[in-house]
Amino acid sequence: MPGPAPAPEALAVYRRKRDFSRTAEPTGGSAPEAPGEPTFVVQIHDASTMHFDFRLEVDGVLKSWAVPKGPSDDPHDKRLAVPTEDHPMEYADFEGVIAEGEYGAGTVIVWDEGTYRSTAADHHGRQIPFDEALEHGHASFRLNGRKLQGGYALTRIRQDGDREAWLLVKRDDARTSHHGTPNPSRARSVHTGRTLKQVAAQAGEGGRGGR
Repeated sequence: MPGPAPAPEALAVYRRKRDFSRTAEPTGGSAPEAPGEPTFVVQIHDASTMHFDFRLEVDGVLKSWAVPKGPSDDPHDKRLAVPTEDHPMEYADFEGVIAEGEYGAGTVIVWDEGTYRSTAADHHGRQIPFDEALEHGHASFRLNGRKLQGGYALTRIRQDGDREAWLLVKRDDARTSHHGTPNPSRARSVHTGRTLKQVAAQAGEGGRGGR
């Protein structure tokens, strides 16, 4: 049964940037109802510059950050995260090739996915809504993904008008490791086991390759 659609303005920027007659990316609409904890997804995007897209479900959309070096499981790694437009929930399943000339042209794979639990709190230690924590510039959470596990935090370090910069950092906990981030060119999709190169090759053989 479909869940409530996000407010129309929530995806306005996302839709304005795309020609859906030329891209297989989802237009967004009624997200499927997902009882339980909210979801997250990490996609690798081989666009003009290779990067990871880190997305958290918040209020019916995927709040999104481009993370050039990718999320790490090592607390010593402080990863720059640049906010991008909200994406529809359906985007969590998108894997394929965005056509040349379109916004974000290039190949996308789903590198990790799972659920997360907010641990956001105020300076008194009282839990606060996750969207409020993001608005205030610091949000902590625990990931339960197929690859990423344990505590993480997003912290805004710069804000200049509409331009922001955040840091994504792993908490030092039982899920800490020192693997860092994989080579994106060799990383494989959790959906299909394919690499970016394999997805692009398949799309070249049979079309644009949207999933």
